[in-house]
Amino acid sequence: MNFLYPGFLFALLAVLIPVIIHLFNFRKFKKVYFSNVSFLKEVKEQNSSREKLKNLLILAARILAIVFLVFAFARPFINSNEETNKANGNIVSIYLDNSYSMDAVNKEGSLLDEAKRRAKEIAKSYQLNDRFQLLTNDFEGKHQRLLNAEEFVQAVDEVKISAANRNLQQVVNRQQGVFNGAANRYAYVVSDFQQNFAGTDAIKKDQSTQLALVKLSANELPNISVDSVWFLSPVHQPNTSEKIIVRLKNFGSDEAKNVPLKLTINNQQKAIGSITVAAGATAIDTLSYSGLGLGWQKGVLSIKDFPLTFDDELNFSFNVNANQQILSINGNKTANYIEALFNADPYFKLTSVSENNINYAAFSNYSLIVLNGVSQPSSGLAQELKNYLSNGGSVVVFPSTTVNPATYSSFLTTLNLPSVAGLVTEPTKVAQIELKHSLFKDVFETLPKNMDLPLANRYFTYTENSRIAKEPILQLPAGKTFLARYPMASGQIFLAATGLEETDGNLSKHPLFVPLMYKIAFESAKDQPLFYTIAKDNVITLPSVKLGANQSLKLIGDGFEVIPDISHQNGKTLLYIADQIQKSGFYNVKKADSTLAVVAFNDNRTESNMKYDSQSDLEERFGTQKVHFIDAKKENISSAIAEKNNGTELWKLCLILSLIFIAAEILLVRYFKPQVNK
Repeated sequence: MNFLYPGFLFALLAVLIPVIIHLFNFRKFKKVYFSNVSFLKEVKEQNSSREKLKNLLILAARILAIVFLVFAFARPFINSNEETNKANGNIVSIYLDNSYSMDAVNKEGSLLDEAKRRAKEIAKSYQLNDRFQLLTNDFEGKHQRLLNAEEFVQAVDEVKISAANRNLQQVVNRQQGVFNGAANRYAYVVSDFQQNFAGTDAIKKDQSTQLALVKLSANELPNISVDSVWFLSPVHQPNTSEKIIVRLKNFGSDEAKNVPLKLTINNQQKAIGSITVAAGATAIDTLSYSGLGLGWQKGVLSIKDFPLTFDDELNFSFNVNANQQILSINGNKTANYIEALFNADPYFKLTSVSENNINYAAFSNYSLIVLNGVSQPSSGLAQELKNYLSNGGSVVVFPSTTVNPATYSSFLTTLNLPSVAGLVTEPTKVAQIELKHSLFKDVFETLPKNMDLPLANRYFTYTENSRIAKEPILQLPAGKTFLARYPMASGQIFLAATGLEETDGNLSKHPLFVPLMYKIAFESAKDQPLFYTIAKDNVITLPSVKLGANQSLKLIGDGFEVIPDISHQNGKTLLYIADQIQKSGFYNVKKADSTLAVVAFNDNRTESNMKYDSQSDLEERFGTQKVHFIDAKKENISSAIAEKNNGTELWKLCLILSLIFIAAEILLVRYFKPQVNK
């Protein structure tokens, strides 16, 4: 048995007082003279042995009452933790969950308010000289320093709900960083322990740290969130009708009927609707709108759902361009079918150049490059196209069938494409079309059965290579390629087996040619993500931005302005924002006074699932590692901590025993009557 305050044991000297009283009877006796013993009617003789027994019992009761009273102040305990050295002091790290789920309400009020009270109770269970760390989801730098008890309580009062989202392993790792020296290490996690917080993977902790999980009582709540949005059309044109797809997710156990939807763009309502979402499922709906102008658009998709509202809105942004830049690199003997096609639509801005007059530096300005019958494809062109593809570009290759196949074989191999196997000069009709490919989506109202397909008079055959990813679009008999898509790095190449000359076949005049090339052009449009997620997406990707010597980019929002770190990689400009974005909304990327882009940020939807892990679930995550669990609903925090840190405390038992012996003394004095002899 050990004592928390052994200094109080000096008070055991007080047991000498009843001993001295017992040894020296200080009662004064008064002499009474009798003239004759005959006046005494009765002489009572006291049994001396029983008198001595009574005195000894009273002495023992007094001594034990004093001993146990002193023990109570000295705080005796049976040490259950052999590794703890009280002389080293304590460092206590307390994580206070301030995620959106902690805004829910139980019988104690909001979960965050209860968590604050629990954190203060934990701090009060330690000594004034102990040092404390307050940790929240924000992972702020100020939370890495140690506080005294008073500073800690003040810091707890300042904690507010945050959009940041962490998992339990991240929290445990962060707490380990504050521990140093030989001090005893205590870590506490005060949370509602949502299922997404603990995760499904095993959690590892430092064995020298005593970790306790304080589970707050939270009720499972029904909740619906706006999960995602996307467009049917890959490009956005001014004053055209568009359709947007919205996906909702129901985290509750009951069906949500007729959930109202509202779409606003640039603060103007564009569409409304309603949707029913089955329990625990997702549902998709389509909204139509029109009337967009040029420039960046700020869209908000919102629903009405209570009591949780943080995930009822989804912000997204996109750009409406006046045109799309396309480059056509033409051979010496090439018909102008590409020019006739794209110049017919004012949305496309086509630049045609000869293969002998190529400006490689301008490749990044184009979303699509078409090689139209190039007769001398060089290795330099192949290398520049590889760089262009690595930056997300799209290329269409219509080869010249009049040149030596070996010339194209070398060029295609450099691009990691199959080499040319040979040249076929017999007329052959395309045998198969992949109507389920994304290029043919919305092209046909009904799927044709006996469709008229293009004819090839002269075409290349390519060697098959299973190591090269390939998506067939149009195929010749025996599965030979007529047109196929090859994903390359961040970009894509469409490789045809023949050119667009009339001697090559009728592809350039076939009805499939126009929708096929338009769809390729639309899919090649470079667009940034519709939205980013707070505390998850820490890098914003933009097309290459050229800055002067003293220029920088700024990220500006509602009352927010920051200069992010910038790097240029593979023809793109990357903005590193780390954890600087803490609020959902729209942020402008500015270069001086010009707006380069508008980016939208949303709260993380992992907080939307209002289901919680049980103690057995958490024990499974830690396996055989020692972790103490405290149920705030069933246990007293201070007592649970004292028992965990100090072992089994006995001061209450000592106080009770002291009172028992005081009561025993009173009973002995009043009711213990020695027998007398008559």
